[in-house]
Amino acid sequence: MLYLVATPIGNLEDITLRALATLRAVDVVASEDTRKTGLLLKHFDIKKPQIAFHEHNEQQALPRIMGLLAAGQSVALVSNAGTPGIADPGFTLVRACIEQGLPYTMIPGPSAVVMALVLSGLPTHAFTFRGFPPRKSGKRRRFLAVDQASPHTLVFYESPHRLQAFLADALAVYGDREAALANELTKLFETVEHGRLSALLAKFESEEPRGEYVVVIAGAGAGAGAEA
Repeated sequence: MLYLVATPIGNLEDITLRALATLRAVDVVASEDTRKTGLLLKHFDIKKPQIAFHEHNEQQALPRIMGLLAAGQSVALVSNAGTPGIADPGFTLVRACIEQGLPYTMIPGPSAVVMALVLSGLPTHAFTFRGFPPRKSGKRRRFLAVDQASPHTLVFYESPHRLQAFLADALAVYGDREAALANELTKLFETVEHGRLSALLAKFESEEPRGEYVVVIAGAGAGAGAEA
């Protein structure tokens, strides 16, 4: 059986009892980063062999994990933080299990996407999660333009090194819409900044972004300003 196990996005107390029980029971843990997962397992006194499974070794690790599952072993898949399969290669394991008729399930838990969306104060009844945008401005603007007319709230992940460039491109593509920046969620210095894209961009003229960000932007017609 494959178990997709959601793990804390920051505060370790957010792990569920079912997640702990599953991690203790499985034969192997497949980890996006074995060092980070090792710290989590050590914190809860769980000793399990790990297999690295991430975007750079996916083609090599996938057959090995599928072999274990076919042999009747149980495997828990965890990402660096949050829900596996969201902005990481976990979905390929699910697809493989479906194709080979092998059992799988999920142990639900923390998700930065959902937490940031709820805290943003923007409409939550319909949203589009786009993950990490391209690194280069031209590709990023084309990526953003796909949802230019969408009425759904838009959710993105972004690194601190590219946050300012992303906000500038979002402002150019979407106009001065309402948005929110969620940072360090569930951690000691958790913040959620609200405002127009222009105001959030101006904030970092005198302040350096730190930590991973979830950017939430109002959909077309919902808190949008004059189009650029």
